[in-house]
This record gives sequence, C-alpha cells and structure tokens, in this order.
Amino acid sequence: MRDPERRDGPIDRLKYIPLNADGDVYLSLSGEFRLRLNQANNPNLQSSDTQRQEIMRIFGGADLHLGKHVRAYTEVAHAGLYGSNPGPRQPVLDNSLFLQQAFVDFTGTVAPGGSGVDLGLRLGRQEFTEGPQPLVALRDNNTVRFTLNGVRAWAGTDTKRVTVFDLYHTRLGNGGLSDDRINRNVRFSGISSNFGLSTDLFGGSRLYLDPFAWRLRNRATAWGETTAREEREFYGARLWGNIGRFGVDLAVDHQTGRFDGRPINAWQVFSQHSLALGKAPDAPRIGIRADYASGGGSFGEGALHNATTPHGDHIRFSHTLNASSTNFVAFAPNVSFRPFGKARMTLEYQFAWRDSIHDGVYRANGTMIAGTQSVPGRRIGKMLRAEIVWPLARYVTFTGRYEHLDAGPALTQAGYRDTDFVAGILSFRF
Repeated sequence: MRDPERRDGPIDRLKYIPLNADGDVYLSLSGEFRLRLNQANNPNLQSSDTQRQEIMRIFGGADLHLGKHVRAYTEVAHAGLYGSNPGPRQPVLDNSLFLQQAFVDFTGTVAPGGSGVDLGLRLGRQEFTEGPQPLVALRDNNTVRFTLNGVRAWAGTDTKRVTVFDLYHTRLGNGGLSDDRINRNVRFSGISSNFGLSTDLFGGSRLYLDPFAWRLRNRATAWGETTAREEREFYGARLWGNIGRFGVDLAVDHQTGRFDGRPINAWQVFSQHSLALGKAPDAPRIGIRADYASGGGSFGEGALHNATTPHGDHIRFSHTLNASSTNFVAFAPNVSFRPFGKARMTLEYQFAWRDSIHDGVYRANGTMIAGTQSVPGRRIGKMLRAEIVWPLARYVTFTGRYEHLDAGPALTQAGYRDTDFVAGILSFRF
C-alpha cells in the first residue's frame, strides 16, 4: 500500500499513512466488524429452551512503524452478547472494552558468514500461536481472542526459526480496560522452532518440522474434586506440509510434571491428512482426521493421565464446545470442495470416545460434564459437521456452520441429550 498504484479504494489508504517525509515512519490501521448468530437446541446437552446468541465483535488496531527496527502495535476490542436464553455473559463473549494487544517489537538482521539471520524481541500483551493449533491458537471462535503478556524473542533464516518466550495469561473482566489484567497465577514459557526439510524427500515435497518444549504453571488447576498447583511440561513436534497432492499434518506431545504432588503422564496425537483429487489449487480434497488425548486420574491417587493444552482450538472437536483434548479419542473422515464460486465447504462425520471410562467427558473450557465420570459408557457420540466459508467481497466473508451431536452412552447414561447447532458469521475485516 506504500505504492499508490496498488491502492484500490479508501480503505487501502488506511494501511499506509506516512508520518515523515522519508515515509519510513508510518501508521497502518486495521479492524474487524463481525456479526454472529448461534442457535442450539438442548443447550449444554440438557432439555431446555432453545438458545439463541446474537454476538457482535468490533476490533480496531493501530500499527506504528518507527523506521526499520521498531514497531508498536495496539488493538482494542468490544464484544456484545444478546439474544434469547444466551447463557452466561462470559468476558470472552460480552466485554465492554478489552485491550486485545499492546506490544513493542525490536527487529534487525545480522549476517554471520554471509547468511542473514533475522532477530526480534516482542514485549507486552500479544497473541501466541507458535505451535500446533490444537495446542496453541487464537481461539477466534470466541468474540475476543486469547492473548498473553510478557516477552518473546526469535531468530530465523529462510529455512529455520527458533522462538523463546515467557508469558502470563490474561484475567478478563466484562467492563472497560481497567479490569483486564495480567494473571500471575498462570505462566507459560518455553521454546518453539520451525525447520524446513529438504524438498527432495519422497521424490519432491514441501515439509516442515516444528519441535517444541514448553512449561505451563497454574496455581489453581482443578481436576476432579481437587484444586491445586500444577506444573506441566510439554515435549513434542509437528510435521506438516505437502508431498505432491498429499497433505500431511501430524503433531505429537508427551506431558509430564506434577499436580498436587502427583506425577503427570499424558499423551496427545493430532493428525489431519488429505488428498487432492486433482492438480488445481481448488481441487476437491478427501481426508481423515484422527485425534487422541489420554485421560484418567482426576479421581483417586497415583499418576494423572488427563492431557490438556496451553490454549488450544477446541472447535476442531465440536462446534458446540462439548468436547476437548482431554480424555478424548476421535476418528473423522471428511471431504472439502468448492460448491460454487470462491466458497469452500467441508463435510465431516466424527466418531468420538473417551480414553478412560474412569474419568469424565470434558468441555472446551476444561470443565468436566457433571456425572459422566460415574457411568460406564465409552462412546461420547457421533457428530455430523458442515462448514462453508464464502468470500463475498475483498473484505467481507460469510461463514456458516452446522453440527448434529448424536449423544452416546458416555453422555446419555449421565442424563444428557442430542443437540443441533447452527451458526452464521458475517465478517468485514481489513
């Protein structure tokens, strides 16, 4: 947008506003206005009035560049929740004003041996997604996104990158800027990396390997009837990319540490593989998703086997948020295609079980669905899911979602029911 010939309209002018004669001090503005409608029968899997949520999101961001090496970014958000039987007014859905991000970047390049190495340091409130999406995500399904506070530093070249970080969670309130504060009780730190592998593998490929080692410390973690300090380490890696028309995405992590003095021994495997049925970039794809998250140990003594995530994306498992990456096993064949124009549709049928029948079924917010720990059923249910993403214009996108949960014995034996969920999201983002 620095080049006037690349600007197509007044919005493009907001992306580059020079503040000095040389043009290396400039402001770039961004924003989003999103309207969303959710509707579900039997909300929370219980017989009750239909839930209708009318949700509004407004984001505004200002990106100030002070030459080549210094950048300051600030983003505020408003979230509004309305409707019939909308449920609890959680701060991620209803928030008068939230300081979404506020950080400063210092960047530069050094050239040891003639090959440039990009260096960077980020300080402040920031989003963090450097790892597998089931483990660390924006949680864009919420109205305000997930942010942390602290420091991140990185070094990288064209084919490799390493990031170290030390961050704290954010404690949200429903009011203005003053009630969204750093949560010193939850600390997330570690190292993430990304390496481009040789393109000669498997006769021609584009693959990446992302090893990571993290620590999550929480002074008030709840498992079963106990709330206590937990220190959990995550050791794992993600392999992703393409081998010809075959898409690969596999992440594995082992979790260790202590909860209330008890050892932690948990595993997770997230996989999503697909095959393009043609050479065109928009060719239909058939795929298989298979996920495993160990479970058990919330009740009793000995090792805790329940896996968890630092801040993962749980709509992968359920649009109704009645499943999570704890005590969970899933197998889901899927297909994606273009039904018309630029619209992309994905259809999926998921079979879900729990790993341990001696522990409960867990919701996306990490809480157990009450009573499920006391029934013998293993099968959580079958889920028919559909999603369409339709770019209506350059800055406007419509997303539609549908899910039917056919509740299995792990839920019905505890008194829970089937549910249908539908959502429509209209977003204007620049």
